[in-house]
Amino acid sequence: MTYPSVGPDPGSPRPPGAHDRAAPAGEYTSTSISPAPGTMATDSWALAVDEQEAAAESLSNLHLKEEKIKPDANGAVVKTNANAEKTDEEEKEDRAAQSLLNKLIRNNLVDNRNQVEVLQRDPNSPLYSVKSFEELRLKPQLLQGVYAMGFNRPSKIQENALPLMLAEPPQNLIAQSQSGTGKTAAFVLAMLSHVEAANRYPQCLCLSPTYELALQTGKVIEQMGKFYPELKLAYAVRGNKLERGQKISEQIVIGTPGTVLDWCAKLKFIDPKKIKVFVLDEADVMIATQGHQDQSIRIQRMLPRNCQMLLFSATFEDSVWKFAQKVVPDPNIIKLKREEETLDTIKQYYVLCNNRDEKFQALCNLYGAITIAQAMIFCHTRKTASWLAAELSKEGHQVALLSGEMMVEQRAAVIERFREGKEKVLVTTNVCARGIDVEQVSVVINFDLPVDKDGNPDNETYLHRIGRTGRFGKRGLAVNMVDSKHSMNILNRIQEHFNKKIERLDTDDLDEIEKIAN
Repeated sequence: MTYPSVGPDPGSPRPPGAHDRAAPAGEYTSTSISPAPGTMATDSWALAVDEQEAAAESLSNLHLKEEKIKPDANGAVVKTNANAEKTDEEEKEDRAAQSLLNKLIRNNLVDNRNQVEVLQRDPNSPLYSVKSFEELRLKPQLLQGVYAMGFNRPSKIQENALPLMLAEPPQNLIAQSQSGTGKTAAFVLAMLSHVEAANRYPQCLCLSPTYELALQTGKVIEQMGKFYPELKLAYAVRGNKLERGQKISEQIVIGTPGTVLDWCAKLKFIDPKKIKVFVLDEADVMIATQGHQDQSIRIQRMLPRNCQMLLFSATFEDSVWKFAQKVVPDPNIIKLKREEETLDTIKQYYVLCNNRDEKFQALCNLYGAITIAQAMIFCHTRKTASWLAAELSKEGHQVALLSGEMMVEQRAAVIERFREGKEKVLVTTNVCARGIDVEQVSVVINFDLPVDKDGNPDNETYLHRIGRTGRFGKRGLAVNMVDSKHSMNILNRIQEHFNKKIERLDTDDLDEIEKIAN
């Protein structure tokens, strides 16, 4: 069999224009960032994309497109230029956008089965964990706020973190915690518990990597403090202009490192010596942004010795760990023992094709022969993803497209629709689909195999992609499209890495396809 290279792709649709968002005022503000659902037409893919974009046009956020204007980490507008023909690897958006997306698409806590490991600063002190919020002896107005938010009992991370965070004298904490585990609510509860409402000056300081993530945390503070009107919140983000020499009367300040440092050191809006609780959220995202690491350390050094330091990070690679140890002295440590992702419940196949059109035909044959509840199809470039979504739509499939040029809220809206089953096929580049759990996904198709920027197999991405189908105790199906000697070599290396055989599938043989479905 010969393997000609894949032909050129038709262009992908242009995203809507970017908008600037006005910075919030210093007082409590109800800044809501919710995905616009928007109704999508299923008969015309082009119309559907137009509607997706129209739904998000009024929203402004991290905007990824060819000629893009987007706020930097502190909210300042910078103009950048990006090539429209980016591969996944080059298109890798900043972690902050991914983190924001996870917050937008999660409307409840994830059921985390991972074991929590607690390493205490003093191994001789008793280890407390709580099974109810009442055990924490919270102020009544805070307990009311917790229940109003829909928390009935503490999540796994909260069970262990809250007793440490609310202990007297206060204890420092480094905690590993993914999105959806309730960690924001945990540190917000700690901040609100330590505030003395009668004192009209900043007592709690929370650093977030970006303006948008600061707003998300602010929303949690507003919800939890709903029955505690004396507590006020200020946003230290670029664009929130205050008069020089002014002192801030809000007890809680949340912001990005550059602006917070200016407010503490240069403008003297905040007296850092009066801060009782210092929270550094999303440390792994923070250190991925140039300058944030140094700014955070400079802020921490201004704080009093008895200030409680709390640091949270989803991952703990060496760079994050070194940073955490600089910022948090004598910490208690909470880690989530990761459950191993496994391929044991997933049947894997590959299909030999000559070119892109044959790959598409194989895909149509699969759909013609077996019932697929919902499928995710991964492409290497935005252009392939756009082309494939258009072709599938012509065949009558209800298709959702997720690609890096979309705004974050726009993506959240697309994912929500797919979750609700309004579209049955989600076509995406790898970068957009991290952290998306959809229970009904029964088939994952690698239209292009995952490779790193040097063209070698990306085994971790392969595992994450196809791992979406064997979740929740169900059996899954993964189909890999192979269209060249190079991609056959990639597949063989993936097979060797996982030591799991990937069977060949002939999609022209109807009986063979039906067998794999059973």
